[in-house]
Amino acid sequence: MPSHVQHILAEHGTIVFPGVYDTLSALVAEQAGFPLIFISGYAVSATLIGEPDLGLLTQTEVIDRARQISRVVSIPVIVDADTGYGNALNVARTINDLIDTGAAGCFLEDQVWPKRCGHMLDKQVVTRNEYLEKIEAAVETRGNRDFFIVARTDALAAIGMDEALTRVQAAHAAGVDATFVEAPNSLDELEVIGREVPSPTVANMVEQGKTPILGQDKLAELGFKLILYPVAGLYASARALTITYNNLRKTGTTNGTTDQLLAFEQFNKLIGIDKPNAHSSNRRSST
Repeated sequence: MPSHVQHILAEHGTIVFPGVYDTLSALVAEQAGFPLIFISGYAVSATLIGEPDLGLLTQTEVIDRARQISRVVSIPVIVDADTGYGNALNVARTINDLIDTGAAGCFLEDQVWPKRCGHMLDKQVVTRNEYLEKIEAAVETRGNRDFFIVARTDALAAIGMDEALTRVQAAHAAGVDATFVEAPNSLDELEVIGREVPSPTVANMVEQGKTPILGQDKLAELGFKLILYPVAGLYASARALTITYNNLRKTGTTNGTTDQLLAFEQFNKLIGIDKPNAHSSNRRSST
């Protein structure tokens, strides 16, 4: 039976979706009208523990964040599960735990742990056999449950294009729902991936990263179905905070930066000010 995410893909054809990192960013993305969202490990590492994406987040922290975000939105949540946090046995537990949170899917990659952001230098990958053992464990653990698995490889930078293609083709044959070759460096590499990688496949648009930023129509033409902007929201938030806090420190007031702020009523509406009252009314009427 097709998963929820597969139904959305069938409906939209090509999907642009954002990375989020907490419940507030998830609510903003949902209210903007996106049909699904992605919990970015890079962004969660920055906002939860104040560290770069160098494999410092734990499985428990990611699972907790997935549960928090899945609880407050009604759209599917796909989670950056990094390498699965260990061997095939650890991957199986990660998949079960993520399904229990209500998440709709995950990305699973082949870097050596501790891993690093896919657009950083000096990445290393595990052997192809180890990677496929973990992919097979994820698919077997998922079984018939509604959970969308994306097989990611960082072998393009670590080994080369041929190995990257071989890995995602094998992962597709093992039963994953989508594929993802991370950090192509040029339009030519994007064209090869779009042509050779089993569909649906992910294009990861990281501002000032290694991959050229292309529009939705061009990426769809190249064969990409899932177009992810994992850190745009994080960078936008960081810029707004920097401008607002620097001005407040210098001037002693937020006058002059109110264009960076939501109004009081707008923010209350965003976070669902009416929901607690509605819940209280329901409780009172049932007693």
